[in-house]
Amino acid sequence: MQRKLISSGSPFEAEIGYSRAVVQGDWIFVSGTTGFDYTTMTIAEDIETQTEQCMKNIAHALGQAGGSLQDIVRVNYVLPNGQEFPKCWPVLRKYLGDVRPAAMMISAGLLDPRMKIEIEVTALKSR
Repeated sequence: MQRKLISSGSPFEAEIGYSRAVVQGDWIFVSGTTGFDYTTMTIAEDIETQTEQCMKNIAHALGQAGGSLQDIVRVNYVLPNGQEFPKCWPVLRKYLGDVRPAAMMISAGLLDPRMKIEIEVTALKSR
């Protein structure tokens, strides 16, 4: 099985030593993805907009890997303030409502205090 590394161009990848996504066979592993707009390296203040940008970033990485949001089988959400999670639900339902992957939400600190959510997904490419 050939391994393919996907980069978003974020400076964090080189600084920390990771890839936005790794493709191994039909599996796609997308790293924890925040609400940064990687084209401008800016981040919105509200969790809803950050969640929207997370999902766009994830969709882009999956597309580069030959997959799509429809291929997601597992999702992990990390929020510094777990009480804010319900604010994310309409955005998550928009992107994953039909996919309905297995999911988990963890409340934990994130690297940058501006980050309000980080999302990690695992996908299995459809044949």
